[in-house]
Amino acid sequence: MRKSLYTQNAGKTSIQGVPSDHYGNAKGSKWDLARNRAFKGYSIVVLQLIRESYAVDEYVGFPRFDFKKPSKALKKKGFKVIRFVEIPPSPNELEVILTKASQLWIISGNTKKLNSHHLAVIQKFHESGRGLFIWGDNPPWIADANFILKEMFSTRLSGNYEGEQILSEATESSIVGFRAHLITTGINQLYEGSTISSVKLHSSLERVITSSDGKCVTACYDNGNSRAIIDGGFTRLYNKWDNAGTARFVVNCAAWLVNLERNEAGIQEEEKKEIIAADMRNIVGFAKKSVNKLTKTITELFKSMKKKFKK
Repeated sequence: MRKSLYTQNAGKTSIQGVPSDHYGNAKGSKWDLARNRAFKGYSIVVLQLIRESYAVDEYVGFPRFDFKKPSKALKKKGFKVIRFVEIPPSPNELEVILTKASQLWIISGNTKKLNSHHLAVIQKFHESGRGLFIWGDNPPWIADANFILKEMFSTRLSGNYEGEQILSEATESSIVGFRAHLITTGINQLYEGSTISSVKLHSSLERVITSSDGKCVTACYDNGNSRAIIDGGFTRLYNKWDNAGTARFVVNCAAWLVNLERNEAGIQEEEKKEIIAADMRNIVGFAKKSVNKLTKTITELFKSMKKKFKK
């Protein structure tokens, strides 16, 4: 793995003997999965299919869903964030926008706004090896999430659980909490979210975070080529952002979705091909020089013999 992108602490969760915040999470970006500015040149397209003011209108004391804090955290790692609010681009526009994106985040609204043509674009994008992050919350804020999840991953989000708990790493005796994973790097305590839904698991999905009601709130998909994350608590993206571990969790997810492991293997294969090609060029070059030298020697020999015959 290229050391310039992941930190040396990748995969470590509870870190002892270092300065920590009041939630017990290690202070400092070196405990994140990604190094600061490491992902410069990588872009994230966000389809926020919900208006910014929805939380202010629906719930007492909730802030606007303006995505400013997640954007700031992601930009610190080098990511460029391209966000669409409430109304998605057309399928053709989305395909063009995704051409240079490393990943697509879909934050579900309460009514379905994506169609089968959007789905085709998203499937093609994901199958090309790039990341997909599906965010939902309590019903009805799962409309487009479940549309995509049903068609692409044979799963769904459901339920409405009042979370608000701080989770620790899961143990052998209890599944509640989070499991050690690259996306939980540097996390000792993690806020589970406010009103949350759960992911229906199957063999292709890996449980990563189990909410305090014992149900999976965050799952990962990784088939070796493509990666995806499914999360049933998008309120963490704007409400109580500064609670335990949220910022670190979000940037870790973005780094993991880039799929460096796959890209690294591809880069190594390309480097091998380049080495072989360079060797072939050297061999051909040497052969040409040898032929030219031999041709020159033969020509000089013929000239010398011609002179002797004239005498």
